[in-house]
Amino acid sequence: MKGIILAAGYATRLYPLTIDRPKALLPVAGKPIIDYIADEMDTINSLDQIIIISNHLFADQFQAWADARNAVGQGYPVVVLDDGSTDDTNKLGAIGDIQFVIDQLHIDDELMVIAGDNLFTYKLHDAWSVYAKHGQDMILAKKMPPEEDLTRYAIATIDESGLVTDLVEKPKNPKSDLAVFATYFYRQDTVPLIRDYLAAGHSPDAPGNFPAWLYTQKPVRLYMFDGICIDIGTPESYAEVQNTFPPVRG
Repeated sequence: MKGIILAAGYATRLYPLTIDRPKALLPVAGKPIIDYIADEMDTINSLDQIIIISNHLFADQFQAWADARNAVGQGYPVVVLDDGSTDDTNKLGAIGDIQFVIDQLHIDDELMVIAGDNLFTYKLHDAWSVYAKHGQDMILAKKMPPEEDLTRYAIATIDESGLVTDLVEKPKNPKSDLAVFATYFYRQDTVPLIRDYLAAGHSPDAPGNFPAWLYTQKPVRLYMFDGICIDIGTPESYAEVQNTFPPVRG
């Protein structure tokens, strides 16, 4: 299994914090966000490589981070790819970036894909164990409280066996309270379908758009995690998370 961390965005809502530094390298509680993600990926038994997909502006910073991590032999080897984009006008989109990685590294393997700004407390190994048990493509979701604005998320519905029956990115009228977060497990035979999805003219942007199409083609399982997953979207939310992460466990 190959692990892909999506980190090619520009995080313009976080300006000025992210003008000269990528969001995934912003420190939280003493270490970059991406370290929390990579540390969890290192717990996955079947993983053998972590791939960071960056835009051109920040590729050197990610390479420096990867070189330092690889130098101490911490976890799985990390590779950094530069998708060549320089701003929002020529970006490939998250799904376009996944295909870029597949093409550049000639990947014919299972994939685990995680957004590089995911700051979470659940155990990634627990999710992987469910994926390995069932052998089906899998997305991760959390049951949201009543006061949450569900139109901000990808929202899923599932049947009694836990398979997705509906999945819509940022729906105007959410059909459930199951919010999907950007962590995905894809089977080896699913990887070629990413190219098919793009070739059909579907959106290359939000990573949740691909599983929203995929569940109509083959079974996709939903794993409901315990814990939190934080989207740091503004300077104010970044300042707040500095004081609240990691949360104190009772």
